[in-house]
Order: sequence, then structure tokens, then C-alpha cells
Amino acid sequence: MDKALLQGDDRKTWGTTVFVKELKKVSYMAAPMVAVSVSQYLLQVISLMIVGHVGELALSGVAIATSFTNVTGFSLLITIFILFYSKIWNGWCIGTLGGQAYGAEQYQKLGTYTYCSILSLITICLPVSLFWIFMDEFLIFMGQDPQISHVASIYSIWLIPALFADAILQSLVRYFQSQSQILPLFLSSCATICFHVPLCWVLVHKTNLGYVGAALAITLALWFNVIVLGFYMRWSASCESTRTVIFLGFALPSAVMCCLEWWSFELLVLLSGLLPDSELETSVLSICLSTTSLHYFVPYGVGAAASTRVSNELGAGNPHSARVAVNVVMILGIFEAMTVSITLFSCRYAFGYLYSNEQEVIDYVGEMIPLISLSVIIDSLLAVISGVARGTGWQHIGAYVNLGAYYLVGIPVAALLCFSLHLRGKGLWIGILTGSSLQLVLLALVTGFTNWQKQASKAQERIFEEKFSNGLLA
Repeated sequence: MDKALLQGDDRKTWGTTVFVKELKKVSYMAAPMVAVSVSQYLLQVISLMIVGHVGELALSGVAIATSFTNVTGFSLLITIFILFYSKIWNGWCIGTLGGQAYGAEQYQKLGTYTYCSILSLITICLPVSLFWIFMDEFLIFMGQDPQISHVASIYSIWLIPALFADAILQSLVRYFQSQSQILPLFLSSCATICFHVPLCWVLVHKTNLGYVGAALAITLALWFNVIVLGFYMRWSASCESTRTVIFLGFALPSAVMCCLEWWSFELLVLLSGLLPDSELETSVLSICLSTTSLHYFVPYGVGAAASTRVSNELGAGNPHSARVAVNVVMILGIFEAMTVSITLFSCRYAFGYLYSNEQEVIDYVGEMIPLISLSVIIDSLLAVISGVARGTGWQHIGAYVNLGAYYLVGIPVAALLCFSLHLRGKGLWIGILTGSSLQLVLLALVTGFTNWQKQASKAQERIFEEKFSNGLLA
């Protein structure tokens, strides 16, 4: 390898000018990505809010369906992989390989990664869709209320077309993100939200569809977003160079890393359905989860910017710039966490009215807000540091950390506090918060002891060795 690629950057100093310059770069990418990430999850939250004013049964059923479809479908679309021509392709690998390929100016690889990711994710939608059709039988078998299970099943069936749309959307988002083309994502996401809100309200409250209208609105909104981005990718001159293996090392760990964390939180809602007064517990836990998940996509946008900046700089052989980017995004994450946490705590007595008219639900949500405020702080730092992990290629480390933090510590503690000590929903949340805190500490230690020079060397080797192996060099 040409060592000159790794030498020039080391002569830079840790001056204020360097920090401010990196802050501008990260902020330019992070602000739109925050809007993009939040807007995508807002589709589910808005639908849940609108359905919540229909009735408690509808809210509980949609809440269960949302958790179940996230666990078995939408979370998998971010990370699942499939064998294709003896290669492993995965959407989330674009975050590592795509960014590093773009940083190393291997533009055609990015297009290849994207197309194969779309094919893989669409294929996996077929068995998932079949599973969703029989959701009610599965939920009843797991001890859920039959009425709630029936509502959840119907809602999930109407979400099946949305699953296929999301399969394409996840890959397109990372395609643009890896090239730092955030503006198209931002504009399409804003247009999608503007399209979804009135459509969802009309379908739920002005037709006979009821809660089914919310699922239909999500489906139409996701396909709207896909069509907009697809047209931009096809006709924009900025995508011309990228329109046209080594995924196993990143694909499987990426899937494990992301799915383990996502599933652990959705499991809270499913466990709450086993408690006495399951409608109340499920509704409140779903509101709390929707709130923290919606917030999570704010620091996730910062983390996405970190992933792109770190992977681009490592792929270009600039370890110093990658390290500066990490410090900048961590400062942004801390500032965002404190701002949102304090604001949420200040509104704790009125917050429940956003989701329900039931006073019992509103009061219970108010009791949970202090725990939610603490979760906001932990989640903000986790989202940012996870973005660094994706950009650096630490998916295997993240998978081990998530497995230990959530499934060896968080979930057992949650079950103990909830069912043995009878803390109900609070116990479930304290348990999962314990797992999140442990995850943050472990990933922070990994980041703190990282040799960025070594990571830059590895990134260069991955990109150029793959170029030789594919016969791209004469």
C-alpha cells in the first residue's frame, strides 16, 4: 500500500481551526440526517397518535402490531443478508464499505452494493410477509389478549406492502448517505411527512377504515418516498458515477448488532402484554417506546454523519480527521441529550395528552417520564458512538457488546423487577436502561482505546484488495 496515503494527515495539529472545520462538516451532514431519520420513524408515531384517539383497544392493538412488525420485519430490513453469486450482500454494510469505497474514490462499488442490497432485502420480505398474515394466532399462543391480537393482525396485514417499500428505501438512504448527498434525503423525507399527516387523518377519521387507514397511510407514504428518491437517483447528474466480496465480515455482525438492540426494546411491549391490565400497560409502554425511539433518530442523524465522516476519512487514509470527527459528534451528542431530556421532564404532566384522552394512561405516562428522560441521555450517546462503530467497521464488537448488555443483563433485570418485584412497566424500563448503560460504557472504552492509524490502514486494505480481486485494475 502507498504509505503516503497515511502520512500527510499526521502532520495536522489539534488546533481550534481544525475542530471548527470538522464541526461545520458534521453539522452540515447531521442536521439534515436528523430530519431524515426522525421523519422516517414519525410515520409510525403519527399513525399511533391518530389511532390513539380512536380508542384504547385500537391503540393497544396497533402498539402490539408496531412492535411485532418492527421485531420481525422492519428491523431485519436494515441488517439482514442473503447469499447471492457466492457473495453476502447487506444494506447496513453500505454504511462501512460504501463510505470507505466512496472515500477511496471507488465509486462503482457503491452502486453495486446498493443494487444487491435491494435485491437481498426484497427477497427476505416474502417469508416475513407470510408470518405477518398469521400474527393473531402467534400472539394468542404467546398469551396476548385475543381482541388485541385480532386488531394487531389486521393492522400488520395492511403493512405488508410497506415492508417491500422499506426494503428499497433503506438501501437508497445509505446510498445517498455514503456520498454525503443529504439534501435529497432531507427534501424527500419532508415531502413524505407532509403527504402522510393529512392522508392518515383522513383515512382514520373520515372513512370507515379506522385503524386500518393508519397502516394504509404508512404504506402509501413509504412508496411515495421510494419513488421520489428513485427518480433522483436515476436522473441526477450527481449520481452518475455511482449508478452502475467482502460483505460477510460486516453483514452478519451488522445484523446481529442492530437487531439485538432493537429487539430488546420491542420485547418490552410484548412482555407488558402479559401483565394484569394488559391494555393499560401495553399502551403506556408503547407510548414510552415511541417517544424514545422517535428521539433516538435525532442523535442517530448525528451518528449517521459520524459514520459517513469516519468511513470517508479512513478510506481516504486520514486517521487524524476521523479522530477529530469522533470528538465533534460526541460533543454534539451530549448537548442534544441534555436539551431534550430537560425539555421532556418539564412537560411530563402534559405529555400523555399527545397520545390518548384516557386519564389513566396520561397519569401513568407522567410517572414514566423521569425514566424516559434518563433514557434520552443514554440513547443519545449510544446513537452517536454506534455511528462511529459502523464507520470504523466494529460491527463484530458491537454485536458482542449488545448481546451481553441487553440479553445477559438488561432483559433478565427487567423480568426480575417487573414480575418478581412487581414494579410492572417501571421495572421493565429500569432493566432495559441498565443494559443500555452497560452498552454505552463498553463502547466508550472501545472508542477511547482505538488506534486510528491502524484503522485507516485496514480501511485502505479492504478497499484496494477488493479492487484487485475483482479484476478492476489492469
